[in-house]
Amino acid sequence: MAKARKQAALRRKPQVNHSAKRKTLDPVTLEVIRNALPAVANEMAADLQRTSYNMMIYEVRDFCTALIDPDGKLVSQNVGGVSHFVADLGVIIVDGMQRYGRKGFKPGDVVITNHQAVAGQHLNNVVIYAPYFYKGELLMFMMVRAHWIDIGGMSTGFGAGPTVADPWLEGLQLDQLKIYEGGKLNDTLYRVLKDNIRFPESSLGDMKSQMAACRLAAKRMDEMFDKYGRETILNAIETIFDETELKCRNMVSQLPDGVYEAESAIDDDGVLKGEPVPIRAKVTIKKGEMTIDLSGCSAERKSGVNSRTLAGARVAYKALTAPNDPVNEGSFRALNVIIPEGSVMMARYPAPMSSWSIMIPMVVDTIVKALAKPMRDRVPAGHHGLLGGAVVFFGVHPKTKRRFVVQSIEGGGWGGRPYEDGESATVSVCQGDVRNGSIEGIELKCPVLVEGRALRTDSAGAGKHRGGLGIDMQVKNLVEGRWNFEQTRRNICPPWGLWGGGDGDPSAYLLRLPGENDFKMMVGAHIPVPLHASAIVRTGGGGGWGDPHERDPELVRADVMEELVSRDAAREKYGVVLRDDFTVDVEATKKQRSR
Repeated sequence: MAKARKQAALRRKPQVNHSAKRKTLDPVTLEVIRNALPAVANEMAADLQRTSYNMMIYEVRDFCTALIDPDGKLVSQNVGGVSHFVADLGVIIVDGMQRYGRKGFKPGDVVITNHQAVAGQHLNNVVIYAPYFYKGELLMFMMVRAHWIDIGGMSTGFGAGPTVADPWLEGLQLDQLKIYEGGKLNDTLYRVLKDNIRFPESSLGDMKSQMAACRLAAKRMDEMFDKYGRETILNAIETIFDETELKCRNMVSQLPDGVYEAESAIDDDGVLKGEPVPIRAKVTIKKGEMTIDLSGCSAERKSGVNSRTLAGARVAYKALTAPNDPVNEGSFRALNVIIPEGSVMMARYPAPMSSWSIMIPMVVDTIVKALAKPMRDRVPAGHHGLLGGAVVFFGVHPKTKRRFVVQSIEGGGWGGRPYEDGESATVSVCQGDVRNGSIEGIELKCPVLVEGRALRTDSAGAGKHRGGLGIDMQVKNLVEGRWNFEQTRRNICPPWGLWGGGDGDPSAYLLRLPGENDFKMMVGAHIPVPLHASAIVRTGGGGGWGDPHERDPELVRADVMEELVSRDAAREKYGVVLRDDFTVDVEATKKQRSR
């Protein structure tokens, strides 16, 4: 019964009555409400960021805030919120409604959930949501999904890594539990959380910040409903959905009907070494509708690279149709997604999902790559295609005797575009406004020394428009502790170039112990290290777009001057010969390119 409930929640597509008669809204009121709804989610995000305890929230911004209606339809999301978080918030509400029923919620309720059976992510991504009532009627839910630094088990940092065998080893599983009921704290549940988390002050402090953001949203919604009235607000929401859907359909209708395909792969899943994990995307365009079929992807694995999410398809579709517009349920009405049960992207609980996010950026990139031909003037080359370089080191602070954890997400290179170079040191396409942790904040709070954070020369794929560069983040630990190194898995399928562009360099993790001269490649979770070990978190570069020999030699020269491209790469990849004074040797360049 539970399994059926969760599968139904994930598959259920909210029913939309497009023919419903509505009163005509005056355009000014509609525009005010259109902008007010995202503003509520944005204010939730600001409140969460200002009051949270965890650097992953207040510094890195690894969270999203949203308003969802009781049918699971997305009303609004904060601008810059983590996009692969919000893609599956609706199914959580559908599942919660099936669990409790419309009458099972009352004012003062707060639900906590992170269970992988409905929207499978790593357990650190904890959802707090609360019902919103107006004059006794349940009209909406306020939701916050945020990354906790620990949820018990092996979860410290960014998660337990791909080799964790099941969710029970990963951490606490919370399945639609009311932490507050009618405004009263569930003290037993609270004590269970507190006793099973290594950083209870941080995680439970973040939980309270999530609740505060929901309370703020309820206050703002009261103000809106009091001012405009129930019928006007609900009418405006459905109108906004319709208009957003129409805009996306119009964008897709500009593409020629047809079937477009692409594939990629990660090296392995971390358990079966050397066995690639294929990603295959088939995109069908027909009369303004898009179908994204991921049934050709790998079957679910015994490692934690599994997920249970529509995020890959939805993020790609949003990026292709209306990337700069606020997201709501209408953004996805003209999208059909095919992912069969048992796929690595739709794994069946209790398949491990602790490294769920590793594949999603590559899935997005593969979908976009499939449309490179019909959208040649818009589709970029492949970006670094991972969530970024995870910097995770933890231990006990020698002065305070308290546990600490260093956390940051380091960006990589994006692919060259049809009209300009790719961005450097930028997080993945799935991550909204996620940022890296500041060096000052990291060193102030944790006993580590950041020895360098620099762009990687020659990491970008060559092209008429080169890719963006990855970075090297070098950190020395000043106490004994443990490092988490996710497996990068991009060597057999590095960030690809398009239309003659070169591939970008893949990412890596390296470690040098005291007394050693060289850094060595390293993967794994909870790796113990002694005092004064140094690690390098290395992120990949983006692929190049177009023939490198078509790149303006003066642009190559400028890249060499900025140490983005080496002199050797300038000659070998771009065919540009520089004199000793770094001026372009025009004749030698013509000869080099003619070869």
